Amino acid sequence: MSRVERRIDLALRASSRRRRCVAMCAAAGLLTTPVQAADEVRCHVSYGGETQLLRASAVASPYNVAPVSVGSYFLFRIVFERASDRAGAVKLYTYADRDDAAVPIHVAEFPLPLARGGRFGFTGMQRVYEPVREGELEYWCELGKKGARP
Repeated sequence: MSRVERRIDLALRASSRRRRCVAMCAAAGLLTTPVQAADEVRCHVSYGGETQLLRASAVASPYNVAPVSVGSYFLFRIVFERASDRAGAVKLYTYADRDDAAVPIHVAEFPLPLARGGRFGFTGMQRVYEPVREGELEYWCELGKKGARP
Protein backbone atom coordinates (compact mmCIF):
# COMPACT_ATOMS: atom_id res chain seq x y z
CA MET A 1 0.00 0.00 0.00
CA SER A 2 1.45 3.34 -1.02
CA ARG A 3 1.83 6.27 1.34
CA VAL A 4 -1.09 8.14 -0.28
CA GLU A 5 -3.36 5.11 -0.06
CA ARG A 6 -2.46 4.71 3.63
CA ARG A 7 -3.38 8.35 4.33
CA ILE A 8 -6.70 7.97 2.53
CA ASP A 9 -7.42 4.78 4.48
CA LEU A 10 -6.60 6.50 7.81
CA ALA A 11 -8.78 9.50 6.92
CA LEU A 12 -11.73 7.22 6.06
CA ARG A 13 -11.35 5.33 9.35
CA ALA A 14 -11.19 8.59 11.33
CA SER A 15 -14.31 9.85 9.55
CA SER A 16 -16.11 6.62 10.39
CA ARG A 17 -15.04 6.91 14.05
CA ARG A 18 -16.31 10.50 14.16
CA ARG A 19 -19.72 9.45 12.81
CA ARG A 20 -19.94 6.62 15.35
CA CYS A 21 -18.98 9.01 18.17
CA VAL A 22 -21.64 11.54 17.11
CA ALA A 23 -24.24 8.78 16.91
CA MET A 24 -23.33 7.44 20.36
CA CYS A 25 -23.34 10.94 21.90
CA ALA A 26 -26.76 11.63 20.38
CA ALA A 27 -28.10 8.34 21.71
CA ALA A 28 -26.71 9.11 25.16
CA GLY A 29 -28.27 12.58 25.12
CA LEU A 30 -24.95 14.42 25.30
CA LEU A 31 -25.60 16.72 22.38
CA THR A 32 -27.54 19.95 22.69
CA THR A 33 -31.23 20.09 21.87
CA PRO A 34 -32.06 21.73 18.54
CA VAL A 35 -33.86 24.81 19.86
CA GLN A 36 -34.90 25.80 16.33
CA ALA A 37 -37.20 22.76 16.25
CA ALA A 38 -38.85 23.64 19.57
CA ASP A 39 -41.94 25.83 19.53
CA GLU A 40 -42.50 26.04 23.26
CA VAL A 41 -41.18 25.43 26.75
CA ARG A 42 -43.30 23.14 28.91
CA CYS A 43 -42.96 23.24 32.68
CA HIS A 44 -44.49 20.60 34.93
CA VAL A 45 -45.26 22.49 38.15
CA SER A 46 -46.45 20.69 41.31
CA TYR A 47 -47.74 22.31 44.48
CA GLY A 48 -50.15 21.07 47.15
CA GLY A 49 -50.64 17.69 45.48
CA GLU A 50 -51.68 19.21 42.15
CA THR A 51 -49.57 19.28 38.97
CA GLN A 52 -50.08 21.83 36.21
CA LEU A 53 -48.53 21.84 32.75
CA LEU A 54 -47.55 25.42 31.90
CA ARG A 55 -46.54 26.27 28.33
CA ALA A 56 -44.71 29.28 26.91
CA SER A 57 -43.98 30.18 23.31
CA ALA A 58 -40.84 32.02 22.22
CA VAL A 59 -40.95 35.81 22.55
CA ALA A 60 -38.65 38.58 21.34
CA SER A 61 -39.11 40.64 24.53
CA PRO A 62 -39.69 39.35 28.09
CA TYR A 63 -41.58 42.41 29.31
CA ASN A 64 -45.08 41.30 28.27
CA VAL A 65 -44.91 37.81 29.77
CA ALA A 66 -47.18 37.57 32.82
CA PRO A 67 -46.79 35.06 35.67
CA VAL A 68 -49.35 32.28 36.23
CA SER A 69 -50.89 31.60 39.63
CA VAL A 70 -49.91 28.26 41.19
CA GLY A 71 -51.93 27.48 44.30
CA SER A 72 -52.74 30.35 46.61
CA TYR A 73 -49.17 31.48 47.29
CA PHE A 74 -46.91 31.10 44.24
CA LEU A 75 -46.69 32.80 40.85
CA PHE A 76 -44.62 31.11 38.12
CA ARG A 77 -43.31 32.87 35.01
CA ILE A 78 -41.66 31.27 31.96
CA VAL A 79 -39.78 33.49 29.52
CA PHE A 80 -38.59 31.70 26.36
CA GLU A 81 -36.58 34.52 24.85
CA ARG A 82 -35.30 34.15 21.30
CA ALA A 83 -33.98 37.46 20.04
CA SER A 84 -32.36 37.58 16.63
CA ASP A 85 -29.69 40.12 17.61
CA ARG A 86 -28.33 38.21 20.64
CA ALA A 87 -28.28 34.76 22.19
CA GLY A 88 -31.57 33.70 23.71
CA ALA A 89 -32.39 31.99 26.98
CA VAL A 90 -35.10 30.32 28.98
CA LYS A 91 -35.71 32.20 32.21
CA LEU A 92 -37.89 30.85 34.99
CA TYR A 93 -39.18 33.00 37.84
CA THR A 94 -41.03 31.97 40.99
CA TYR A 95 -42.70 34.68 43.08
CA ALA A 96 -44.37 34.70 46.48
CA ASP A 97 -47.80 36.23 45.94
CA ARG A 98 -47.97 38.56 48.95
CA ASP A 99 -50.81 40.97 49.70
CA ASP A 100 -48.79 44.09 48.89
CA ALA A 101 -46.74 42.81 45.91
CA ALA A 102 -45.26 39.72 44.24
CA VAL A 103 -41.79 39.04 45.62
CA PRO A 104 -39.26 37.04 43.55
CA ILE A 105 -37.96 34.08 45.57
CA HIS A 106 -36.34 31.96 42.83
CA VAL A 107 -34.82 32.72 39.42
CA ALA A 108 -33.21 30.23 37.03
CA GLU A 109 -31.66 31.04 33.65
CA PHE A 110 -30.69 28.55 30.95
CA PRO A 111 -28.83 30.05 27.96
CA LEU A 112 -29.52 28.70 24.48
CA PRO A 113 -28.68 26.21 23.11
CA LEU A 114 -30.02 24.11 25.97
CA ALA A 115 -28.27 20.96 27.07
CA ARG A 116 -30.33 17.89 26.34
CA GLY A 117 -32.13 16.79 29.47
CA GLY A 118 -32.85 13.46 31.01
CA ARG A 119 -35.92 12.35 32.90
CA PHE A 120 -36.57 15.88 34.22
CA GLY A 121 -35.86 17.88 31.07
CA PHE A 122 -33.22 20.58 30.71
CA THR A 123 -33.78 21.98 34.23
CA GLY A 124 -33.66 18.82 36.28
CA MET A 125 -36.08 18.64 39.22
CA GLN A 126 -36.19 22.02 40.95
CA ARG A 127 -37.68 22.75 44.38
CA VAL A 128 -38.71 26.12 45.78
CA TYR A 129 -39.65 26.48 49.44
CA GLU A 130 -41.93 29.16 50.81
CA PRO A 131 -41.15 30.22 54.36
CA VAL A 132 -44.57 31.43 55.51
CA ARG A 133 -46.68 28.29 54.98
CA GLU A 134 -43.78 25.85 54.78
CA GLY A 135 -44.91 24.60 51.37
CA GLU A 136 -42.86 23.29 48.49
CA LEU A 137 -43.25 23.92 44.79
CA GLU A 138 -41.53 21.46 42.45
CA TYR A 139 -40.98 21.94 38.74
CA TRP A 140 -39.07 20.69 35.74
CA CYS A 141 -39.11 21.96 32.16
CA GLU A 142 -38.60 20.57 28.68
CA LEU A 143 -38.72 21.81 25.09
CA GLY A 144 -41.50 20.69 22.79
CA LYS A 145 -43.53 21.27 19.65
CA LYS A 146 -46.89 23.04 19.91
CA GLY A 147 -49.76 20.59 19.84
CA ALA A 148 -47.55 17.58 20.59
CA ARG A 149 -48.26 15.55 23.70
CA PRO A 150 -45.71 15.99 26.52
